[in-house]
Amino acid sequence: MKGCPLSCLWCHNPEGISPSPEKVNQKNKVGDKEFSVAQEVGKYYTVADILEIAEKERVFMSQSGGGVTFSGGEPMMQSEFLLAALKACKANGYHTAVDTSGYSASQNYMKIMPYTDLFLFDIKHLDDARHIEYTGVSNQLILENYRLILESGKDIFVRVPVIPGYNDDDENINKLIHFLTLSGSASVKKINLLPYHRIGSSKYKKFNISYRMGNVEKPSKEKMQKLKEYFKETGIKVKIGG
Repeated sequence: MKGCPLSCLWCHNPEGISPSPEKVNQKNKVGDKEFSVAQEVGKYYTVADILEIAEKERVFMSQSGGGVTFSGGEPMMQSEFLLAALKACKANGYHTAVDTSGYSASQNYMKIMPYTDLFLFDIKHLDDARHIEYTGVSNQLILENYRLILESGKDIFVRVPVIPGYNDDDENINKLIHFLTLSGSASVKKINLLPYHRIGSSKYKKFNISYRMGNVEKPSKEKMQKLKEYFKETGIKVKIGG
């Protein structure tokens, strides 16, 4: 779902930042010739459209144990449509998940909780000043909503993007492990450590947005494995990647 209230320096989905459909030029190269192809990024869907798409995958979902996941951008920016879509999915027997940054009014989460089986919840940084610097917003509301979902008893996968030089320092990692341990609950089923990558950097030119991560490289496999061992101290299952 398009639209995101955050402005993360490392965002790899620039197509999800604006809430509106956008027209962009995709540059393609064939041999020595370069040409542009107009593209429209974003399309309007109805709840019926969502159900039609899901129905085509029902057999696969039944076999895999999967369901319908709403991601973005930030799906909570379209909270009323999200609520309607979740209700319809549950009424049709689908497992539902919402992938969220946690940055939305708490009442929006209260509304969707009865129709959401799993929350994929991002925690990017525990220091509020750095969170504002790196994402453009405070983490206070995010942490409040995390606790709110914990109290609801809904299943949660905590997702931690690992960004070298930004949130992978010992201080933040130790604080995060301490936070997850103290707020630990049977509801938290998994911690996903998501290594930074540069795959989305090539998309920025299409949207006339500057890529702000410079030459930051992805974390090494050794670094990620070490972090995985650290996070096991929480007593929660840890996985590298999503």
